[in-house]
Amino acid sequence: MTDVVVVVAGAVYEEGRLLAARRSAPEELAGRWELPGGKVEPGERPEQALVRELREELGIETEPVERVPGEWPLRPGYVLQVWTARLVSGEPEPLQDHDALRWLAPDELDAVDWLDQDRPAVAACARRRREGVGEGTRR
Repeated sequence: MTDVVVVVAGAVYEEGRLLAARRSAPEELAGRWELPGGKVEPGERPEQALVRELREELGIETEPVERVPGEWPLRPGYVLQVWTARLVSGEPEPLQDHDALRWLAPDELDAVDWLDQDRPAVAACARRRREGVGEGTRR
């Protein structure tokens, strides 16, 4: 049995809006939107990977709040896990693999072309927000 690589993504909220990032690479994903994050490195906990990836990709410091229940298949051998995250400091900027960021209000979540694998994760985050679970607000 092959080990599965976990990819973590952050559902970062500010003033009730969700942060979305538009991919600039690789070419087959460019122009589509995702929850920012990346692979968990060997010896790293998912929460540590999330903080590191959001720092590298967006230049922000975050604090993981909770894992959103479920995991979603990516390509073979990879799964996506999502954590809500509190923005502690910094203003997000597209530093790596992204060319645009957007804060989406709850009624704007369908306004961007999400990557197929991110759609169910975004829907799960939206459900939890409606239920008042996983509040991840700044400071």
